[in-house]
Amino acid sequence: MDAKYPKRQLRGVWIATVKNIDWPSRTGLSPARQRAEYVKILDSAVKRRFNAVFVQVRPASDALYKSDLEPWSQYLTGTAGKDPGWDPLPFLVAEAHRRGLEFHAWFNPYRASADADLSRLPARHPARLHPEWIVKYGDLAYYNPGLPAVRDYVTKVVKDVVTRYDVDGVHFDDYFYPYPVAGAKFADGAAFARYGKGAKLADWRRANVNKLIAQVDKAVHEVRNSVKFGVSPFGIWRNKAEDPSGSATGGMSAYDSIYADARHWIKKGTVDYVIPQLYWPRGLKIADYDVLMPWWANEVKGTGVQLYIGQGLYRVGTTDTAAWTRPGEMSSHLTRNRKHGQVSGDVYFSAKQLLTNPLGALDRVVKDHYARPALLPLMRDRGGQAPAKPADVRLQGTSLSWRSSPDARSYAVYRIASGKPGECATADARDLVAVVPAAAGERQAFTATGGGTYLVTALDRLQNESAPTGT
Repeated sequence: MDAKYPKRQLRGVWIATVKNIDWPSRTGLSPARQRAEYVKILDSAVKRRFNAVFVQVRPASDALYKSDLEPWSQYLTGTAGKDPGWDPLPFLVAEAHRRGLEFHAWFNPYRASADADLSRLPARHPARLHPEWIVKYGDLAYYNPGLPAVRDYVTKVVKDVVTRYDVDGVHFDDYFYPYPVAGAKFADGAAFARYGKGAKLADWRRANVNKLIAQVDKAVHEVRNSVKFGVSPFGIWRNKAEDPSGSATGGMSAYDSIYADARHWIKKGTVDYVIPQLYWPRGLKIADYDVLMPWWANEVKGTGVQLYIGQGLYRVGTTDTAAWTRPGEMSSHLTRNRKHGQVSGDVYFSAKQLLTNPLGALDRVVKDHYARPALLPLMRDRGGQAPAKPADVRLQGTSLSWRSSPDARSYAVYRIASGKPGECATADARDLVAVVPAAAGERQAFTATGGGTYLVTALDRLQNESAPTGT
């Protein structure tokens, strides 16, 4: 198998809604404008041969979908709780699927409000109904991770979405206990006194997060086993100075500062994937990409938990370090990834830079690494089964067609330019020309752009692949 053309590789982008970072671009847009902006992002992802989107559907105990549990997000209309006149989530999911993109619903678990003044929230907001759940810290309000009722509530919110919408994944970002604010104390003493049971405060806080992760993991898979669950932790678990098994880095530690123990989730298998946010360049002493990426690759080795790397596309073109002024820095990260088979893909923050393509860096990534499409990495624990292989494959002029396969979500099309295809023709992506989403009807179609022999395989929603059928 050719490492230059990996057959299975996740290529994703985060679409942030908080503060209107990516979508919608501002509040108060008409539903038609919101839809058009979203489609533009998806089309840009498809053009660059991406295959997944991570869309923020719950920025802060609000909803970018119709919910009986939480109010409409202010990032849609400008007013928390105001009905935008449509339910965006079915459209967001369907348009992604129509383009062959896997859809991960991204939730922030503990942020209750971007405003510590709860009186400004809608009357039926959970933070107003349950003020005992709230800890005010800095300028924000948080749900207290130490309360079992909070864990149950967050799980309920996630379960509701997985039950009602056709999402492919559930995703948490890096915000657990809040990032430290100078001079501020997270006031969870009462919960600690009640539930701490003699543990050290830091250990108890980490255990609270671990319990939520395990609870959500179980709930998601009970509703639909095929739905993936993963987290994008802060990029440094611990530094060597704090723990000999940590990384040779010197930045903030997620384990000690925000009580997020990604190693625990990996070892316990309570996540399907992790996407550590390695938003630093190669050679940066306190957080060197060339140190951190191999450290994470070693952590997932032999666990079955998949590793994708969170890439800081938003940093490209900034001048805080010389590395980000170089158009090839991002591509060099993916070159390094190839040396570690545990790295199964990359996710880019964020969609805004997907459109602006700073320094042409994304063009370089596509040219160097995404010259061919890729199937999604297989997750055996999530089940699925390869559909029946396509039948009656025909090539008439430039029209390649085949009979629809039951249960196929999409089809992979390979073109062998010359000679007869051997057993390895579909082993990697060198001959993969397209992943075609399934369309309604008895036959599927694809426009062929060259001669040779064509092979077609059928893929289920998890991209388990059938045997090929040729022209």
